[in-house]
Amino acid sequence: MAKIKLTKNELKRQKEDLKRFERYLPMLQLKKKQLQLEIIKIHQSIREVSQKIDSLRQKVAVWAGVFAQKVPLREYCSLSKIKTSEGNVAGIDLPIFEGVEFKESEYSFLYTPLWVDKALSAIKEMVSLKAEILIYHQQIDILKEELRVANQRVNLFEKVKIPQAQDDIRVIQIHLGEVQTAEVVRGKIAKAKIGRKKILNKP
Repeated sequence: MAKIKLTKNELKRQKEDLKRFERYLPMLQLKKKQLQLEIIKIHQSIREVSQKIDSLRQKVAVWAGVFAQKVPLREYCSLSKIKTSEGNVAGIDLPIFEGVEFKESEYSFLYTPLWVDKALSAIKEMVSLKAEILIYHQQIDILKEELRVANQRVNLFEKVKIPQAQDDIRVIQIHLGEVQTAEVVRGKIAKAKIGRKKILNKP
């Protein structure tokens, strides 16, 4: 660590730095709190979507087991694209789930079972819900990285920058106080010497 200059200019600079650190720290702490709250909200959204998935699975299970005939459903419908937009949370850009696009193939209504339409609808809903959860996890990954950086900065200011500036200010003030005291003492000594010379030089 660089040695600090024990001067009035350095004292002024250190005080200005300390004010800046103390002003910036609450903003960092607020951002950290916002990120933590947003992560909690996204986890709650994931739980809600997961409940929808479980509910859909239960509904499908009621009728899916009845049909023994194998149908190549994946050939009729597959995921083409997950649509997202860009949102902003606490100054951070996040992907926002907007929906999904499917690649669909025509199939014969005469030669496929009646339940195929219902099955394809369930598949689309399931894929859409899983895609939504995927985007939520991407959001969490981004926010966790931002939270890690925010934590580092908060710790840097709380545990390093502010204590160091306070300590440097204390050291400089002590040194300047000692210098001032020494100057006063030297002044008094010089004055006393001049006084003695005047007395000795008197006729």
